[in-house]
Amino acid sequence: MKILLIGYGAMNQRVARLAEEKGHEIVGLIDRSPKDSTPYTHYESIAKVQDVADVAIDFSNPELLFPLLDESFNLPLVIATTGEKYTLIQKLNQLGQHMPVFFSANMSYGIHALTKILETAVPLLQDFDIELTEAHHNQKVDAPSGTLVKLYDVIKELRDSVTPVYERHEKTEKRSKNEIGIHSVRGGTIVGEHDILFAGTDEIITISHKAQSKDIFANGAIGAAEKLIHKDNGYYTFDNL
Repeated sequence: MKILLIGYGAMNQRVARLAEEKGHEIVGLIDRSPKDSTPYTHYESIAKVQDVADVAIDFSNPELLFPLLDESFNLPLVIATTGEKYTLIQKLNQLGQHMPVFFSANMSYGIHALTKILETAVPLLQDFDIELTEAHHNQKVDAPSGTLVKLYDVIKELRDSVTPVYERHEKTEKRSKNEIGIHSVRGGTIVGEHDILFAGTDEIITISHKAQSKDIFANGAIGAAEKLIHKDNGYYTFDNL
């Protein structure tokens, strides 16, 4: 594939390295503050490179991405930007009428598989209490992680009247049946860990996903792109790709 990169932070630098190792070509990038040392041609818009690129892979932010999506172009898109999720999905659904578009807030296929496992586990374990814990490196500024919110959303759809509880230390009462405890850990260089604890009477089941390298997200985006370029116009996620 000939790939256009949108954003050139730590993640798309990984995409570039791994894509080239797989035999793909980086034809250029779009970035707000390109450095002279950047080894690829810099473009101002998707339209200017659509004739030479097969797909664009985005790991950026709404400030960079959204103005680009308002331009006139036709190029398959793999989007990993987080933030302003519902506005972004609405825009991508519109673009999907004219080109194939893929979106995931977490490009790890393992996390996608985890949500599917959770969809099976929650109905089977209706009488179990659920606690969610995520751990990330000490540079992560938001909590809880977007992935943990995604896991909570899966549970919320499968259980009636659940309530997220973030600050249990402020309570002096026993745990209610409909609580879902949500906990965040920050420290060191932890790439990303997510645990779902099902606690029943005299037994515990824990489902865990541990990322050992950020390469899993870059490889997930490249893998999605390899499939997307052969798809018809439409809005795609891991569910239908």
